[in-house]
This record gives sequence, structure tokens and C-alpha cells, in this order.
Amino acid sequence: MSRVPRLLAPLVALLIAAGPAQADDPTRLEVGYMPILPVAQLFVMEGEGWTSDAGLELELTRFSSGPAMVQALASGELDVMYFGIGPAMVARANGVPIKVLAASIREQIGLVARGELADTFARVADPAEAIARFTEEQGRKPQIATFPRGSVPDTVLRYWLVEQLAVGEEAVDIVAMGADRVQQALLAGAVDAASILEPILTTVQERDDSARVVARADEMLPGQPGAVLAARESALADHPEAMRALMALHLRATEVLVEEPERAAPHVREFVGKRLIGLDTVEAALRSPSSNYLADPHAILEATRTMHDFQAAQGTLRKRVDLDALFDTDLYDAVAEEQAGS
Repeated sequence: MSRVPRLLAPLVALLIAAGPAQADDPTRLEVGYMPILPVAQLFVMEGEGWTSDAGLELELTRFSSGPAMVQALASGELDVMYFGIGPAMVARANGVPIKVLAASIREQIGLVARGELADTFARVADPAEAIARFTEEQGRKPQIATFPRGSVPDTVLRYWLVEQLAVGEEAVDIVAMGADRVQQALLAGAVDAASILEPILTTVQERDDSARVVARADEMLPGQPGAVLAARESALADHPEAMRALMALHLRATEVLVEEPERAAPHVREFVGKRLIGLDTVEAALRSPSSNYLADPHAILEATRTMHDFQAAQGTLRKRVDLDALFDTDLYDAVAEEQAGS
């Protein structure tokens, strides 16, 4: 039997005992997820077997991108989502009745550079000046890979260029691609840098001696919100006890990720990288400065407003979103209060 973190043991035992259903009649929830480290809470709870113990049957559907999950939501699919705050805002802006219930991570993006660009950043302390120096010396702009426009890594990169460095997007060539292609492009030397997340940040630095992280999210977009736990409003209404149990497991998994990354690593590896990433690399990525796991949705509200306003100005959000309507912190608050009193 897996060990229950001390602080959450009484709460989880209570929720399991009085859970949404008996073990022979579990509550089934359709869960969409992306195979990325920022949603590792899902991988931990599934890997540890906690969901079935809590009377939950999670039917998992893997998506390659946030926009693909938004399309599924618009088609009426999925009860629960583990994805980025960016796609969550897009879904709500498009009229999909979802609620963000908890955070999963924040400040998880980093800019990893390689080759001549990494050398330039090492020689020139000011990032804006480093970009200009590289362009002058190489006769071309730096090519920076990231996820498609509107994603969290893309938005963080553009915010850094526009708001933090005041050089504008035109100072670099932004190349949009999927996660696997980003890593391949970096290692092949096809791009100079990437605005990306773990485990790519760690993997590239392990395999390319010239690579290093030249900017973290706290410099690019301070407090940057990342992945979240969200649910369709109908799932909250139809399965209140199941969603309460899921929230308790989310908190429990967050504690394991923060305090016991070595325990979480095997479960994460099963879902991320198709088990092609070494266990040591996964554990190093979980310990990275870009793996800041948390569950409190209140902690990402202010930075979400910053990101929202920037995306609206950029045109990646066609409609402004009522963030007070998007976030529903009641479930987190109730479960966290029980945890504190247990």
C-alpha cells in the first residue's frame, strides 16, 4: 500500500470512506490531458492507484495540444481537463462552460539557448543587448522554437520580448512546433533557442554541452500561470462528491511532487516521453527551478489577469474572458480547509 503524506492522511481516508461510490460502482469521469510535466498530479494519482481507491474511474484521453482539447470540449466531450491556462481561457471565451478549480504549476517556462546564442548570452548580461549582438554578429535574427501561438510557452516568450525587454516580437524569428519537434530541432541545431518546459529544458542541457537556460519564467512573466485542473460545470453539478475526491487527490499528488519527486518520477515517466526518457532525467526535471508545483488557484489569479490582458491585446483571445466566472475556488477552499483542520 502506498504511503499517505502525513498532513493529508486523515482527509483522504475520510473522503475514501465516504467517497462518491463504492469500489464496485465507481464514478466515471472523462479526463483529457496533455502528456507534459505540468500536469503531473494526474500521473501520480493514477500511478499510485489512488483514484480507484477513492471510487473514481478516470477514462483518460491524451491530446497533443491545448487547441485540440478545446475542440473536443466544444464538441461536448470531457468532464475534467488537465491543460494550460491559455487553452482554458480560449475555451471559456468560446462559450464552453468550464471552471478552473485548481492550479497545477506556475513559472514552468524557461528559455534554453544553444550554440552561438548561448555563448552570446554568456558574454552579454543584458538579454535585449544579447539578442541585438547575436543578430549583428551572425547576420540574422535568433530562431526561437516554441508551442503554437496562444499557448503558454508562446505567450510567455512574446510577453518577455514585448513587455520585459521592449524589443518587440520582430527582434527574433519565432518558430511554432510541437513538443517532440522542439527538442529535435534544438538537438539538431536547427534553431538557436526554445521557450519551453520540462523535461525538454533538462534533456537538451544533458545532451548538448553548449545549451543552457538563459531566462526563467520569473524573469519572462513573473508569477506566470501554467497548467490547471479544470472541469465542465455539468460535471461539478452531477458529481459533486467525485469532484471533491478528485480535488483531495490533486492536493495529495501536489504534496508528493513537491516533497518526494523521486517517488513521483516513475509515474510521470509512464506518461511523458513514451518512456524514452531516463528515470534520472525525469527526476532531475521534477527538481528543476522550472517545476514549481502548487494547487492553490488564488496564487495564479493575478498573473492570469496579466496573461489574459496581453493575449487580448495580441489578438490570440478573440473575446475577453470574465476570469471571475472562469475560476471557481470554492471546491479547493473547502478541501484545503478540511486539510488544515485535520
